[in-house]
Amino acid sequence: MSEYPILSKINTPKDVKRLPEENIGALCAEIREKLVEVVSVNGGHLSPNLGVVEMTVALHRVFDFPKDSIVWDVGHQSYTHKLLTGRFEEFDTLRTKDGISGFPKKEESPYDDFNTGHSSTSISAAFGIANAKAMNGDNSATIAVIGDGSLTGGLAFEALNNAGRFNKNFIVVLNDNKMSISKNVGAIPRYLTTVRIQPWYIRVKKVTERALSHIPLAGRIMKAFLRRSKSRLKNLVYKNTLFDCFGFTYLGPIDGHNVEELENAFRAARKNNSPALVHVVTKKGKGYRPAEKEPGEFHGIGQFDIDSGEPISSHKGFSAEFGKTLCEFADRDDKICAITAAMTSGTGLTDFAKEHKNRFFDVGIAEEHAVTFGCGLASKSYRPVFAVYSTFLQRSYDQLIHDASLGQNHLVLAIDRAGIVGSDGETHQGVFDVSMLNTIPNSVIFSPTYFEGMRKALYNALYRQSGLAAVRYPRGGELYKPADFPEESIDYNIYGNPNARYLLVTYGRLFSYACKAKEKLRSRGIDVCILKLCKIKPVSGEAVFFASRFKEIWFFEEGVKNGGIARNFSDLVVFRGFRGVYHIKAIGDEFVKQMTVSEALSMLKLDDEGMTEVITKDIQHEKKT
Repeated sequence: MSEYPILSKINTPKDVKRLPEENIGALCAEIREKLVEVVSVNGGHLSPNLGVVEMTVALHRVFDFPKDSIVWDVGHQSYTHKLLTGRFEEFDTLRTKDGISGFPKKEESPYDDFNTGHSSTSISAAFGIANAKAMNGDNSATIAVIGDGSLTGGLAFEALNNAGRFNKNFIVVLNDNKMSISKNVGAIPRYLTTVRIQPWYIRVKKVTERALSHIPLAGRIMKAFLRRSKSRLKNLVYKNTLFDCFGFTYLGPIDGHNVEELENAFRAARKNNSPALVHVVTKKGKGYRPAEKEPGEFHGIGQFDIDSGEPISSHKGFSAEFGKTLCEFADRDDKICAITAAMTSGTGLTDFAKEHKNRFFDVGIAEEHAVTFGCGLASKSYRPVFAVYSTFLQRSYDQLIHDASLGQNHLVLAIDRAGIVGSDGETHQGVFDVSMLNTIPNSVIFSPTYFEGMRKALYNALYRQSGLAAVRYPRGGELYKPADFPEESIDYNIYGNPNARYLLVTYGRLFSYACKAKEKLRSRGIDVCILKLCKIKPVSGEAVFFASRFKEIWFFEEGVKNGGIARNFSDLVVFRGFRGVYHIKAIGDEFVKQMTVSEALSMLKLDDEGMTEVITKDIQHEKKT
């Protein structure tokens, strides 16, 4: 482990302010070294954090946190902020169970003003904070830090539109690194590559206004005219920016790796008694060669070797298998289209984007738009597949109801990272998509366990369904598969003795754990049959009839209990005449905190040990009563 002679002595932003200018470069170097050291072991968001080191240092040298407020968009780039606000000693616990979060958390530090984890929220949240402070007579600054990728989300523009009329100190820092996770697309990123400002304009304007204020009557009239004519005057000097049109004073672009320039820009923004936008240009992955070379690969990464940058463990996962399968289907069907919301590589669509360029659409970080856009394609007889992480699909609930289901458009959802995802914590756990989709009429949900099941489900969703169809699969690859397990069905599988007294019902990757639990229970003299659901909405009537004959049923579900399949299934079997004992083990009315996937499944009693324990205890309890 390296020593950090400067960074280790930073306990509050005041220590950053007191640091001599000649030591700032060394501090930034130490921060980058610490980021690489910890993320190489714990995994995390490396590229975004390496890119904002100088910017974060400059913010802490200019502003007075926590009196001033800062909201980080997504928050995956707040590692340096954590290091500068008293969390150096805890930083080795980043993203681990009971450690510090990879995102801002109010309960973790008074320097974290707002919990974030999803994109495009910072301006809205920060503007709310700024208004609350203004109503309390608090004139301190409020800053929203947002990336150019997040600026492709509509919520950011709703907030800009609302905030432009504010007459207090409100600052948006636009971190422009030309990327989100994938390379940015669309008009906004193109606009940011061309926008410029003549820095002397603002200086001339302020000097002119100051001079006019000393001329008694004529000066006041001319000053008022100058203010009313601001837009016209600007257009004479330089092309007006988009942000000026929203009512923001635009400052930039600023070199995001020059602390002195950054400090000057932030001071100017702070003195501006109206909304200001500081455009900062940074390099994603800066300071670590492998991350600079492949910033997308290091956006969110697991353990890796520091010297080479190579991942320590690499295995074929569902994302890659999905991408490969969709390419094969698209080779034979020119109506298949793929849609992503700035997650080309994360969802396995890199090859599709190359091989079927004309039918690949990256819409930016705009899940709501992605769904309705896909419905537009479907309305003209195309077969759109929207590949999206479960946690981000949540943002498009209205569009799924109104445009896909009610509009009777055939849209296929490829839901990646379904279930527990691990160290990213509460904001990223994919445990709500089933309950959400379960409420939408005429929707179909497949939740396969193995690659072959995923391929069958995707084919069925494309060619055997006519409305909203979802295929969900977990992060990572295939888990345990018994040697005697038959080919995965499209509807359901029965594994074990169909005449057993006890039935275990589950779906998705939990089936692998159920198979191990079955073996452990057998060693204890408990014979359990497993009903594996593949299509979980609607559930096969045959599967329901089969389950209704058992004396006792356990349903294990890697999702929230409220609105989940387990509760639906209980209604169905009771209607079929089931009069036995029915147990549900799912996620309660709570969020699942950061920890590894195995730790979370163990805590929730959803792994093989947990299933064995739950069933054994329930049976023992039944015998006693």
